[in-house]
Amino acid sequence: MTSLVIAEHDNASIKPATLNTIAAAAQCGADVHVLVAGFNAAAAAAAASQIAGVSKVIHADESGLAHGLAENVAAQVLAIAAAYSHIVFAATASGKNIAPRVAAKLDVGQVSDITKVISADTFERPIYAGNAVATVQATDATKVLTVRTTGFDPVAASGGSAAVESLAALAASASVSFLGSEIAKNDRPELTAAKVIVSGGRALGSAEKFNEIITPLADKLHAAMGASRAAVDAGYAPNDWQVGQTGKIVAPQLYIACGISGAIQHLAGMKDSKVIVAINKDAEAPIFSVADYGLVADLFVAVPELVAVL
Repeated sequence: MTSLVIAEHDNASIKPATLNTIAAAAQCGADVHVLVAGFNAAAAAAAASQIAGVSKVIHADESGLAHGLAENVAAQVLAIAAAYSHIVFAATASGKNIAPRVAAKLDVGQVSDITKVISADTFERPIYAGNAVATVQATDATKVLTVRTTGFDPVAASGGSAAVESLAALAASASVSFLGSEIAKNDRPELTAAKVIVSGGRALGSAEKFNEIITPLADKLHAAMGASRAAVDAGYAPNDWQVGQTGKIVAPQLYIACGISGAIQHLAGMKDSKVIVAINKDAEAPIFSVADYGLVADLFVAVPELVAVL
């Protein structure tokens, strides 16, 4: 059995989520191949060849693959899919966009958001916003999987020596074209890759208070900033800061939740964090059920005091 991992990259380097995805794929089959589909992406292919546990890198280079459009990448995956027992994506925005197209065209069921590989055809995945874990057996000849990256430790980005094989790329689809993108500029660590995250909830009351209370603590800890869905919906924080089942799934070394009650969908996005600190004046808040350290206090007093002593 051989697994194919679809790499996420920027045409120059491999994104961290790919390392976790390779770790999951390695548990599915003896060999792991990585597809780097991009444009002028030789540097990314070379980086992929250095990843521990990868036996081959397949490099497809074509202008239509430059921006990772799902239609073009899915077609490229389908062109080589017959050679693989498992086709594995990270459960990111990109992976969730491409994987269903591949599964549908192959006429197989997709197993989404896996957090554990039990055997080559049996996996665990969270359901009901993480309140239960389902064990799923896939009986299709080709398994299409998306991997919740927080469930697997990343493999080493160096130490490998895989061969890079160039593949004649398919022509871009005439039905889609890339028009442009708006990239948010942020000096902080990317949320899903950050080692420390400070998040705020609806209890902050306004965008001004969110910035006044949460930003100094994040600055002191060199942390990424997150928010609950309620805070995002209220306009206190931008959408790409949202942590939870309908936002981003994170697992930093330290997660500090300020004024977050701990709704099910939020807990599903951060409960795999190594250390969770909760600050909330409601002693009965559900967030304390998953917290390693809890402080029952007014965040408007406690957080500035914490900043003062750091």
